[in-house]
Parts: sequence; structure tokens; C-alpha cells
Amino acid sequence: MEFCKLEIFIPESHLKILQKVLRDCGAGHIGNYDSCLSYSHVISTWRPLENTNPYIGGQNILSTEPEIKVEVTCKIKDLDSIIQEIKKIHPYEEPVINAIPLLRVSF
Repeated sequence: MEFCKLEIFIPESHLKILQKVLRDCGAGHIGNYDSCLSYSHVISTWRPLENTNPYIGGQNILSTEPEIKVEVTCKIKDLDSIIQEIKKIHPYEEPVINAIPLLRVSF
């Protein structure tokens, strides 16, 4: 497998900076296009436990907030460096970034 899809959950306020980071890392490059990604509005829940410093919410309080789920394709060989760059700009202590191998990509 050569490609994977990243799912990144992030506050909408950080979408533009995430788009730039992904573009700069080569994620979302399809043929003669770059900056290719999809995003959708989602509602997420979480509860920060002891010894956390949440960006949104408070310790031991269940939070329910709107977020953006960004989906972008990248090369698996670049995955670790892309995730490192995302974490540099992501406001959460524990960002949710799922990497899903793609069996087939049609570009």
C-alpha cells in the first residue's frame, strides 16, 4: 500500500492553518492538484481526566462541542512527518488523527 487517508478532528478556528501545513507537507496532492481535502462538521464529546490541561472544557466535565473532521490522502512513507507537523499546530493535548490504509486509490 502506498497511500492512506488521514482523519483529523480539529476546531474550525484552526482549519486554515491545518490546510497550509498539509499542503506544505505534500498531503492532499492528487495528480496536478494540491490542497485536496474534504471536511465536515461533527459534534464530538470528551471528558478530560486528572492531570490534563484541556483546550476546551474542564477536568472531569463531559464536553460536547462542534469540530471539523478533515479527510486528506497522503503517502504512507510521509505519514510520520506529516503527523508531527500537524501536532505542532493542533491546539489539543491529545489530537485525534486516524491513519487509514487505502487499498486502492483512483487518481
